[in-house]
Amino acid sequence: MALRFTNTLTRRTEPFQPLKPGEVSIYCCGVTVYDLCHLGHARSYINWDVLRRYLIWSNYAVTFVQNFTDIDDKILKRAAEEGSSMEAVSERNIEAFHTDMDALGILRPDRMPRATRCLDGIRALIGELEAKGAAYSAEGDVYFAVMKHAGYGKLSGRDLEDQQTNADGRVADSEEARKQHPFDFALWKGAKPGEPSFPSPWGEGRPGWHIECSAMVREELGETIDIHLGGADLVFPHHENEIAQSEAATGQDLARLWMHNGMVNVGGEKMSKSLGNFTTIRALLESGLSAMTLRFFVLQAHYRKPLDFTSEALEAATTGWKGLNAALSLGAMHAKVLGWTPATPLSPEAVVAADHSLDGDLLGAKQRFAEAMDDDINSSGALAVLFDLARPLRGLANRLDRGDQPEQSVEELGGLEQRWRLLRELAAVLGLRLETTPSAGADDSSESAEIEAAIAARTQAKQNKDFATADRIRDELTAKGIELIDKPGGITEWRRS
Repeated sequence: MALRFTNTLTRRTEPFQPLKPGEVSIYCCGVTVYDLCHLGHARSYINWDVLRRYLIWSNYAVTFVQNFTDIDDKILKRAAEEGSSMEAVSERNIEAFHTDMDALGILRPDRMPRATRCLDGIRALIGELEAKGAAYSAEGDVYFAVMKHAGYGKLSGRDLEDQQTNADGRVADSEEARKQHPFDFALWKGAKPGEPSFPSPWGEGRPGWHIECSAMVREELGETIDIHLGGADLVFPHHENEIAQSEAATGQDLARLWMHNGMVNVGGEKMSKSLGNFTTIRALLESGLSAMTLRFFVLQAHYRKPLDFTSEALEAATTGWKGLNAALSLGAMHAKVLGWTPATPLSPEAVVAADHSLDGDLLGAKQRFAEAMDDDINSSGALAVLFDLARPLRGLANRLDRGDQPEQSVEELGGLEQRWRLLRELAAVLGLRLETTPSAGADDSSESAEIEAAIAARTQAKQNKDFATADRIRDELTAKGIELIDKPGGITEWRRS
């Protein structure tokens, strides 16, 4: 099956054909950095990270750009509440963004432009639109004239005449009175007293939200790109307005393919702060939920479908990931016992398809995985392949964790090693990695060192035949949720219960 994606613009699932063979340019709408990232951000950026990883695994050279909106009404409001500055709020939340995305195993974009560092490009683009009659200034503001763009509404399917009819009779505020059409939108906003502002031909002010992305796309990737990404909530007005202003300026398509992920529901209701069901990534991880469990949970649903966040769904994801994680642990934890070649660490970058020979069964699994992913990134279908690969590996891992020896012959273990290596490769395409320690807010390295020190003290106590002390240390670790596994040769391993 050829690689196919659902294009929001055409409302069809289409074969993917990049502008340049073997190369893919991607722009992903980033966050407005006024607060910590929430579960909806996790859903979006995990999905697009998997898209990127799969393209790399499929031997495409991918350039992935994702922006920061670092000037916005919400940022200014937060700064005023805190008595700080726009820059301080932005920098703090940019750092927090990287911390959260790194924890979830999301590859950092190749480039991350910021709106405040693209002001020359923004002002130039606005000037071009004004020169072409697609924009006009009014009392220090500059607006895009939607009626001057014949294709306005093509992404969202909205009709301007219908919207105009629905808007008739509403009371106009001072900004509405300055517009030529009610749905014209701001490209440049004149400065208000006390707000940060920047110079421009239209006076001191700051850019509108939509023009920022258009300018950053052009500056980083050119006039037309292969894929533009975002959440379904950005289709209108943000992406609709991006298309209008970019295409009015260049006369070229902004993007060949538009992809949007579905929203997150909590207990059947849309996640929102007003409903009190708003959850940040940081809070979830600090509650003890592992990063890979959250990633696994997201990938169980197709990226375009709504994702319902419930305690039952999270428990099921925890169980499912625990089984996959056990299978992934084999080559990392038990290579010596199994006689396997020690696994080299995977690159922190996306894994590239390994060049190793596979027998018929494993080759078929790899092909099924590719077929699922080629079908509009069907991550749930890809996970099903991972579970098939993991099934015999989990049983062996459980046996070794108990301290038992493997039952398989040397030849059979060799086949299982190939199975494990393929599982590890395909899991990495989905960004799933072995977890050996929790991902909560505690300092994991320090905690691990304390556990290892306690195990060493217990081993010494056993050598001194002080079994009471050895038993006490085991009981103390058990109370902390640490299970000890004694193995031949005096080796003791540990895991969380």
